[in-house]
Amino acid sequence: MNNAQLTSYLNNGIKDLVSGVLKSTLSNPKESAFLLKFISSADRNAKRREAYESEGLHVPAFLIASITNSCNLFCKGCYARANGICGDKSAKNLLPAEKWADLFNQASDFGITFCLLAGGEPLLRKDVMTEAAKKPEIIFPIFTNGTVIDDECVNLFDRSRNLIPIFSVEGEKEQTDERRGTGTYDKIITAIKTLSKKKVIFGASVTVTTQNLEEITSDDFLGNLNDLGSRLIFYIEYVPADGQTELAPTEKDRKYIDEKLNILREKYPKMMFLSFPGDEQYIGGCLAAGRGFFHIGPGGAAQACPFSPYSDTDLKKCTLKQALSSPFFRALQESGLSGGVHDGGCTLFENEAKVIECLKNCGKRTEDVT
Repeated sequence: MNNAQLTSYLNNGIKDLVSGVLKSTLSNPKESAFLLKFISSADRNAKRREAYESEGLHVPAFLIASITNSCNLFCKGCYARANGICGDKSAKNLLPAEKWADLFNQASDFGITFCLLAGGEPLLRKDVMTEAAKKPEIIFPIFTNGTVIDDECVNLFDRSRNLIPIFSVEGEKEQTDERRGTGTYDKIITAIKTLSKKKVIFGASVTVTTQNLEEITSDDFLGNLNDLGSRLIFYIEYVPADGQTELAPTEKDRKYIDEKLNILREKYPKMMFLSFPGDEQYIGGCLAAGRGFFHIGPGGAAQACPFSPYSDTDLKKCTLKQALSSPFFRALQESGLSGGVHDGGCTLFENEAKVIECLKNCGKRTEDVT
């Protein structure tokens, strides 16, 4: 699937996704009103991306932005800590809120439809949340550990329906607390129930490992989330950034998830299920490096992917358009690492040496841009 075909495919997929979520919110007037308006915005965004495609510039539908390197938890196997996106030191060299506001404006102009906010713990940057709330034509899924949600956050989510909290869980209480710390699960459930009273739509991000595969696809787990009001489920395959390869799903596990998703989508029609990188096999391979998305680090580096934090472009000094035209991103796509045959797992992470070689061939030293 070439970039033009991918643009068309994702445009149709986004429309189906939003329409599907809308059907599940018919008893929620505030959410339904927002989504009806957003569908018009999504159509305009799609036309903008198609126009840029016809001019030779491929614009992805998604961005991933790690807006802080601070976090209040120390989760086992955290890729952000392993990759240096998140650390123990106080936040330094972060993009200020006004720069994020500028990037969100640029994203809107290009027709980018979704900007996933991550970290660290993104809710520690309420200044950036406030700027994101001003762009209702973009949906901001916010991947949060759920432990710092206060009344101010609840009110912001209630006012700004384009901000969608996505709670990170590992399964039920035992699995979640084992990886994220004792008491974390109860805090997440408390936050979810508080938001549910306001009828704020939310989702869950579930790390798929060899240890929780059956639990996270069980009726007990998903039925509880469905009853609480979850409308989005992201299955994110564990990437062994900390060396714990025994937790990484095998090809057999990936096949199990893929087959199970077909059943779950029928069984839970109010919830939308997305699998990463599993779903990439249906759209021509890895979506990183600007093909379907790219990652912006806390300090502004435009990186191919959160799991492959290499870059030749600094958004403190350039525009999103320049980042989209990155020689490094282009090299990754031309090499087939992004958009090539998808054999499961994270392609860029598993081919780190080839990624670094692409970067060197673009004239960059890896120590200057990671």
